Amino acid sequence: MQHTSVKFNTTDNLEFISELRKKVNQHFKTNKISKYANNSMRLKTTFMLLLYFVPLIFLISGAVTTLSAALINFIIMGFGMAGIGLCVMHDANHGVYSKEQWVNKVLGFTANFLGAYHINWKIQHNVLHHSFTNVDEHDEDIDKKGVIRFSPHQKRKSAFRFQAYYAPFLYGFMTFYWLVAKDIDQLIRYNKRNLLKCQGLTFAKGISLMLFNKAWYIGLTLILPILISGIIWWQVLLCFLLMQFISGLVLALVFQPAHVIEATDFYKTDENGSLENNWAIHQLRTTSNFANSSPWFSWLIGGLNYQIEHHLFPNICHIHYHKIAPIVKETALKYDIPYHHQRSFGSAIVSHFSLLNQLGTGSYDKAKVKETAFA
Repeated sequence: MQHTSVKFNTTDNLEFISELRKKVNQHFKTNKISKYANNSMRLKTTFMLLLYFVPLIFLISGAVTTLSAALINFIIMGFGMAGIGLCVMHDANHGVYSKEQWVNKVLGFTANFLGAYHINWKIQHNVLHHSFTNVDEHDEDIDKKGVIRFSPHQKRKSAFRFQAYYAPFLYGFMTFYWLVAKDIDQLIRYNKRNLLKCQGLTFAKGISLMLFNKAWYIGLTLILPILISGIIWWQVLLCFLLMQFISGLVLALVFQPAHVIEATDFYKTDENGSLENNWAIHQLRTTSNFANSSPWFSWLIGGLNYQIEHHLFPNICHIHYHKIAPIVKETALKYDIPYHHQRSFGSAIVSHFSLLNQLGTGSYDKAKVKETAFA
């Protein structure tokens, strides 16, 4: 993946983002509320952490001695992993859970309980994905190493014609892949691109901390349950893998419909590294909301069905997105900028897999492909 400088169009409708920021800032000022977590967010955090750690305590305390009990606890932990990823560590690693950075660091560290190294996650998500959303060779979220084709700008292989069918199985092993391979690969690449320095890390320190975190994670969630429960090791291992599969599948099915659907655009820079739009408009063209009429669903998945608001305002805790969404939509429509939205989670999922099928079979409508203003 390249690391050349990407140039957004600095003359493209700058009035939009200027007006939008003023309106959103005014919302918080008028209502005298903080952009950080509130009591509802803290309640949710407690719930998601308990969903993970209570079953874990049962597993390592000797309270679980049968396969059926282990299976139930690992399944609950799988959903707890997803809950932590969606509702806790995501905001914390954006630095918006609390104005106290030590709180963000502590809660951001919970990414390691998903099997991921939190520093790598911050680089991939905060630096690369949020900066270069759906830009081929720059956004790592759409670069799946030739296993899945997420962009029309990527080379199509014959095996991709089945990707809409095998993608869910790969999604399920996402967190397990983080645990055993992805973090090592990323750390090596990020070091070569000098991205670790931005996080205050040397390669030696990064690799040692990452391996240490993975060692205690495996020991805590796999080795100890095997030793303490007395259940056959391979049965506990299968329960552990099921936990990983549940969390990976839930996380992927929430994040993918936000960017990889039929309505969103995909880009490739020109020979000068330039893109068609300014950064804010680019986010609206490459991002979609879904199921915004369901408060409970939004609460459950960390407000990430308000992905447009998240990408435009990653400096605001997700608990406030539903309040600023009408402001964003109204302003976007005023400036004739698309505001993509799927009415339900189901329709977003259908659109995602429909696009995967089109990209895999080669039936994607090339007229929809946005190259750059210079192509």
